[in-house]
Amino acid sequence: MNLHLPNHPTQLYLIRHGEVEERYHRVFGGCRIDMGLSPLGHQQAKATSDWLKDTPLDVIYASPLKRVQETLAPLAARTGLKPINIPALREVDFGDWTGYRWEGVQEHFGVSAFDWLEVIEAKGIPNGESAAELEHRVQPALLKILQDNPHKRVAIFCHGGIIRVILALLLQQPLRHMAHFNIDYGSISVVEIQPEKKHAFEIELLNFCAPVS
Repeated sequence: MNLHLPNHPTQLYLIRHGEVEERYHRVFGGCRIDMGLSPLGHQQAKATSDWLKDTPLDVIYASPLKRVQETLAPLAARTGLKPINIPALREVDFGDWTGYRWEGVQEHFGVSAFDWLEVIEAKGIPNGESAAELEHRVQPALLKILQDNPHKRVAIFCHGGIIRVILALLLQQPLRHMAHFNIDYGSISVVEIQPEKKHAFEIELLNFCAPVS
């Protein structure tokens, strides 16, 4: 990704939604199941807002899915920022895996659910998105966010899969390599962008979960 930004850091706060409803734990929901947060998920949303209370964010971008909207709600109310919803930030389309639990994927499709990034990058999930399709969807949205917000602190509330796609794009790494990065429910990862440096994209914080009170 080649950017033409002024020589001043831009910070991206990549925030995964909180824990989802219990009935969807260890289930491939992706973009086809619009689930809400669990009670713990709502606590994580508040904890995220509390942790960011002294961070002067300039803008909030978000996936339109319910679990993301519920996660950002406390921070939006605290800051008065109106989220900009971007459909391209919705979660991965898991195709025929949608609705299956992790063990069910092994039983019905003969692959380990833990290898989902490798599957997406190789033969793909039946009727789901490939790595190339994900990059084609997410990259234009990410470029526009960066080009519209030089020097700024930008919060992007989205999904574990999409945070991995964003990191893969910024670090110019294959999507399968993002399996090395754990992205928990309610986690915050921060990427700093300084175009004048050899390594223009630096991960300042990865998978930090604010303590729930």
